Amino acid sequence: MTDVGHSDGPGSDETASAGPGSGEKQTRSLVGEFKDAVTVRAALLVVGVAIVQVAFITSYVGAFHRPVPHRLPVAVTGPTADTAKLVAALNGIAGRPLQATQVATVAVGTDQLLRREVYGVLVVDPSAPSERVIEASASGVSASTALNAVLYQVGATLHRSIVVDDIRPPSPGDRNSLTSFYLVIGWIVGGYLVASILGISNGSRPTNVHRATVRLTVIALYAVVTGFLGALVVGPILHALPGHLLGLTLLGALTVFCAGAFAMALQVVAGTIGIGITILVFVVLGNPSAGGAYAWPLLPTFWRSIGPWIPSGAGTAAARGIAYFGGVAIAQNLAVITVYGVLGIVVTYVVLLDFGRQLIHLPGRARRPEDEAGTDDGTGHIS
Repeated sequence: MTDVGHSDGPGSDETASAGPGSGEKQTRSLVGEFKDAVTVRAALLVVGVAIVQVAFITSYVGAFHRPVPHRLPVAVTGPTADTAKLVAALNGIAGRPLQATQVATVAVGTDQLLRREVYGVLVVDPSAPSERVIEASASGVSASTALNAVLYQVGATLHRSIVVDDIRPPSPGDRNSLTSFYLVIGWIVGGYLVASILGISNGSRPTNVHRATVRLTVIALYAVVTGFLGALVVGPILHALPGHLLGLTLLGALTVFCAGAFAMALQVVAGTIGIGITILVFVVLGNPSAGGAYAWPLLPTFWRSIGPWIPSGAGTAAARGIAYFGGVAIAQNLAVITVYGVLGIVVTYVVLLDFGRQLIHLPGRARRPEDEAGTDDGTGHIS
């Protein structure tokens, strides 16, 4: 008789094996797939991205959430006795929004204003119906607005009106004096992106110093072209900044190259992580502290302290200086930008040369033909 309760047909072994252990195997399989899909390196990079993301939010909100003036430099001129008292009163305002200094004449104060050493000149004249404030708001509309607000309050307390004389306003296409900021940010973004693309496309670390030289040459050529294009857009095309095409082009070329060289050095040192560090320096820290949306004296202590020493801030100040003030007092700004470029070049070559020496002396490394050929010891003999 045939046992209908038992089957020896095809598939019976598979059915028997599909017992309680099959679920465990599937779980192990899923865990294995996850480990293959998300490596430890990838997980660490995701954590790094999260850190940069939170830092971005913290930096921007921290810098911009409560802009208040802190020791805004202002020159005060007028009759000696009255001026000395007013300077003391201005410096004694709660919260220290102003840093007033006495100057001998209106001409001296105006010279400081045009050199961007002060944000305004308060002219004291007891015989006049109002006090005159001379400004150059092209150096930062936010600073001029904050200065006026404080002086209006002071004038109301003294029952004196304030008349503003803006001798260097931003151009009609640059109403809030933000064009210089966005121009420089665009240059910097282009600089570190081209360096990052060169790294991603062919290895974050150049294989030797010759390859590094080639990359730096490409970045330099890119910098010249995009420096000119940026100046062309904000000048002759959009008329956002007045003239000075050559000066802005040279600033753009310097800024793009130095940002690219610095980004390249970080990639040479830290690999792909160097791109994240670059974003941290230029975007997370540099942008909110650049004095673009809010002038440095309106930012909290941390951001106003670091702003002048990052290319974003130095470049913004230099662009405004070139566009509106004839390039006066931009030497420090240019020096800051240049330091980043020089540092990038030096670090790149030092690391690659040291890496090359270590590679040559690795134990068991096959000698290259040029190693076998030896070197000239200076006497004509090959050693």
